[in-house]
Amino acid sequence: MSKLPHFFAVDLGATSGRTILGTLQNNRLDLKELTRFQNKIICIHDKYYWNIYSLFEEIKKGLLIASQQGIHINAMGIDTWGVDFVYLANDGSLLNLPRSYRDPYTNGVPEEYFSRISKREVYELTGIQIMNLNSLFQLYAAKKESSSALEYADSILFMPDALNYLFTKKKVCEYTIASTSQLLNPFTKKIEAELLVPMNIEPTILPQMVMPGTVVGNLEKSIQRECNVPEIPFIAVAEHDTASAVVAVPAEDENFSYLSSGTWSLMGIETKNPIITEESYRLNFTNEGGVDGTIRFLKNITGMWLLERCREEWKLDGNSYTYPEIVQMAESVRSFQFLIDPDDSVFSNPESMTRSIAVFCRNSGQKVPATHAEFIRCIFDSLALKYKYVLDSLQKLSPFPINRLHVIGGGSQNNLLNQLTANAIGLPVIAGPAEATAMGNIMMQAKGLGLINSLTEIRSIIRNSVELETFYPQNTELWEKAYKKYLHILEK
Repeated sequence: MSKLPHFFAVDLGATSGRTILGTLQNNRLDLKELTRFQNKIICIHDKYYWNIYSLFEEIKKGLLIASQQGIHINAMGIDTWGVDFVYLANDGSLLNLPRSYRDPYTNGVPEEYFSRISKREVYELTGIQIMNLNSLFQLYAAKKESSSALEYADSILFMPDALNYLFTKKKVCEYTIASTSQLLNPFTKKIEAELLVPMNIEPTILPQMVMPGTVVGNLEKSIQRECNVPEIPFIAVAEHDTASAVVAVPAEDENFSYLSSGTWSLMGIETKNPIITEESYRLNFTNEGGVDGTIRFLKNITGMWLLERCREEWKLDGNSYTYPEIVQMAESVRSFQFLIDPDDSVFSNPESMTRSIAVFCRNSGQKVPATHAEFIRCIFDSLALKYKYVLDSLQKLSPFPINRLHVIGGGSQNNLLNQLTANAIGLPVIAGPAEATAMGNIMMQAKGLGLINSLTEIRSIIRNSVELETFYPQNTELWEKAYKKYLHILEK
C-alpha cells in the first residue's frame, strides 16, 4: 500500500453517532474523528422512532468537514445497530420514520406469533436468539396495528441500507444486518418466506442481498455538490456494528471469544457454520452473519445501557461523573453486595433505572444500593458475573476450546471492568481496540476496493495499529464463591 487511501466511516450507535476518517499507511490504520453527534429516540404519540433525516444531515456535515480539510475520500460506508428498518413506497419515498427497537409495541408479540409458527421452528429456520425487538416481531406488531406504512410498502430497508439509499438511490440488503432480523436462514443465506406468511408479506419486499465489501454505488451528484466532494464509491461494509467490530478482533487463531462492549454487550465466537442444536435453542444463542463466510455465534447481553441510564438520572439531579470518577467510585465499594441480572426485562427501558435496580435487589432478598457508587459497583459486578455465565455456555457449545476473551469497543477502556471480567471467567482478557467498529468498517471498505484480500490480513493490520492490554485472573476462589451466589439470584 504505497498510496494513502482515505476512508470515511459512519458509525451509528443507539445513543450517538460519529464520522471517522481512516488512513491506511505501511500496514497500519490511523483514525481521526471528524464529527460526533447525538442519536436520540423521539417519542410521537406514544410511539418511539429514530430521526433518520437528522442522521442523514449529520453525516453530510462530516463529509463537508473532510472537504474543507482538503481530504480526498476514496470510499465510504455506514454501520448501525441491528433489527430496525424503514418502509419505502414504490416511488422511493420513505413512508415513515424508522420505529425504534425499544418501542414497547412488540411486548407480548413473540408469544402471539408462535401461535402461527412455533418458537422451535422459528429458531430452527433462523438460528436467531428470540427477542421481542427482532425485525420479525416488529413486522408482526406493525401488521397488528394495521400500519399504513407496512400496507403501502414497496420495499423494506434496514437502517444502514436506508441511509445508503438516501446517499446513492441504490436499494440493497446487506447480509450481516439482515442476519439480525430473524428473517434470514443462516444456511441458505436467503430470506425465509415461510416466516413472512403470517404478515402476508412476500420475500421480494427486501431487495437484493449483498455480501460485506460490495460496492453499492456512488454518492449522488446533488450531495457531491452540496458537500463539495467527488464521486465517492459507497461500500456495503459489515453493516451491523457488531459484525464490523468482530472484523477488528486482533486474534491470531480461532481459539477466542469476543465481547463487543458498549450499550449492548455481545459475547460470542466466530465459526465456519451455524450452531443450531437443542442446547443452543435452550440457551437462546444467536447465529448472525459475519465476513468471509463466517458466523457470529453469540448472545446479546444488556451492557452499559444500565450505567448510561443511571448517569442520565444523576445528571438531572446535578451530578455528572467522568469515567475515571466512575471507576474510582466503584473501587470504593465492597464487591458482591448487590447483584442483578442485566437482562431482566425490568431493565429494558424503565422510567428510572436506579429504582428498577433497587426493586430487583429487594425482590431477590439482597441489600439495596443507597449511593451512586454502590449502584455503579452493582452494575460492574453483575456484568462481570453475567459474562462468566454466558462464556460457560459458549465453552460447552463451541467446536473449539476457548482460551482467551478479546474485549473490543468502548467498554474495552474500562480497566476495572476488564479486570473484574478476567477474575470472573478465569481466563486472560485482552482489551482493545476501543475503535473496533470503525476499524472494521474501514477495513471492509479497503477490501471492497481490492486493497486487502482477507480477514487474516485485516487482523494483522489491526494488531499493527493498536496497543493491547492483557488482564489476568485474580482472586479466583472469591469469584467462584460469588458466582454460586449469582446463580441463585438468576434462578429466582
